[in-house]
Amino acid sequence: MGEFVQVEIAAEGQPTGVATIRLARPPMNALNTAVQEELRAAAAQVGSDPAVRAVVLYGGEKVFAAGADVKEFAGQDHATMLRDANRLSSSLTALARIPKPVIAAVTGYALGGGCELALTADFRVSADNARWGQPEILLGIIPGAGGTQRLPRLIGPAKAKDLIYTGRFVDAAEALEIGLVDAVVPADQVYSTALAMAAKFAKGPALALAAAKAAIDEGLDGSLDAGLRLESHVFASLFATEDRTIGMASFLENGPGKAVFTGVEQ
Repeated sequence: MGEFVQVEIAAEGQPTGVATIRLARPPMNALNTAVQEELRAAAAQVGSDPAVRAVVLYGGEKVFAAGADVKEFAGQDHATMLRDANRLSSSLTALARIPKPVIAAVTGYALGGGCELALTADFRVSADNARWGQPEILLGIIPGAGGTQRLPRLIGPAKAKDLIYTGRFVDAAEALEIGLVDAVVPADQVYSTALAMAAKFAKGPALALAAAKAAIDEGLDGSLDAGLRLESHVFASLFATEDRTIGMASFLENGPGKAVFTGVEQ
């Protein structure tokens, strides 16, 4: 457990198989260097733990993350940032590569690096009073932790350019309308909603879910033909898993949706 990022497994009220990566750097969960490295470590921990089948990213009841630590940035020159920019980006990429379903539970602000952090998740649950945005342009810079890449892939280049060029904030309703978030709920229901979503995935076939995530995410980075080849490869690989045997046998005997998966290879 880090100073600013905590991994909670089997906590009270937490569904079986679900881990929470919780930011705890008050007041705004600013993503300084220490937080970045602790997020990287948390991603490695939950990604490698077979008991963890799904993950929730959470900043607490008041705020998800209001961005990078501007005080830290202000003291860095060009030469320093040439060295450190990759560390910032790669720490969030480590979260995006968790081979399990990940849901971001967002309250308060998800701005700048906080928005980029939420973009690493597969799904985003937003409080109805949350505010989203990439305001880096107002500091004379651009998003540097995935915002110029993950955001247009999610909502399209024109909408992404609007948010990035203007630096404006969007409320939860607009975030839902443009596809930035997947669900909007009252603030006091954000975490429980994300946990419930994660619990459903935690009961699924872990290896197939990991394969689906890899096929989708990696396929988006190449051509359609390359993506289809990747899909065929990971599709075939699942025939070496116990879950495939269980799932098909259960379907033939009991119909769809009744299999109890193990998440192991044969």
